[in-house]
Amino acid sequence: MDLRSDERLVNLRAEYDKTQIQEVLDELEKELIGLVPVKNRIKEIAALLLIDKLRKGLSLVSGSPGLHMSFTGSPGTGKTTVAMKMADILYRLGYIHKGHLLTVTRDDLVGQYIGHTAPKTKEVLKQAMGGVLFIDEAYYLYKADNERDYGAEAIEILLQVMENQRDDLIVIFAGYKNKMDQFYASNPGLSSRVTNHVNFPDYTANELLEIAQMMLAEQQYKFELQANKVLHNYIIKRMQQPHFANARSIRNAIDRARMRQANRIFTHGKTMLTKGDLVTIKAEDILQSRLFA
Repeated sequence: MDLRSDERLVNLRAEYDKTQIQEVLDELEKELIGLVPVKNRIKEIAALLLIDKLRKGLSLVSGSPGLHMSFTGSPGTGKTTVAMKMADILYRLGYIHKGHLLTVTRDDLVGQYIGHTAPKTKEVLKQAMGGVLFIDEAYYLYKADNERDYGAEAIEILLQVMENQRDDLIVIFAGYKNKMDQFYASNPGLSSRVTNHVNFPDYTANELLEIAQMMLAEQQYKFELQANKVLHNYIIKRMQQPHFANARSIRNAIDRARMRQANRIFTHGKTMLTKGDLVTIKAEDILQSRLFA
């Protein structure tokens, strides 16, 4: 085929607008603080898929882009949220025909006795067909030190579907980076089928404070000025504690601050309340945390 003789034109802007994926990218930018490398990677994947779609429209043959993905990072860094947006992008570009996201863990896929795993895994795959299957803490699927573990059977079924039904299902594996690296090293067949690796960095203290402010605003609360400073100190202390889960831990801290605010108002003895009383989180509502004990 002589590409130079083909003078057909493609209006890139018109085709891009038609997909409406910019709406999804805008939502991603608005809803998630920070995560610049992640957002850039998603934009790159979206651009590749759009160009691939345009090439197919002109009967240009090339290998289909690998769509199975790996999201690595600590808990609470937005992996599930980004997976939902990715499912929406894939749907709008026509790579999946339903666009839903099904989130599962090992317990949803692996059985506890012989003959139990295959039907469990196949039922999950049936539910996920046409959309994206998000497997959280995917490294728990494979337990190399347990010869009687049935996770390998689930992985084998997943591999078959990932290879033979690529037009019907996209799989995203997620978990801590070091554990996921070990998981792929022990499953080379799986590693070869996952071509898009996206690493989610931990949030900074300032980003977590901004996330907290956004969470409060969504629930029609606000911090008094001093509470912002106290929460920033709380975040720095909490980041050094075990089991810190980024935005998830901050959401829990906000919920506890709201509870303390409610208790403070209720026990204060004030009969008439202003709107300001009901919406304001004060420094004392955060300082009661055991981290400040």
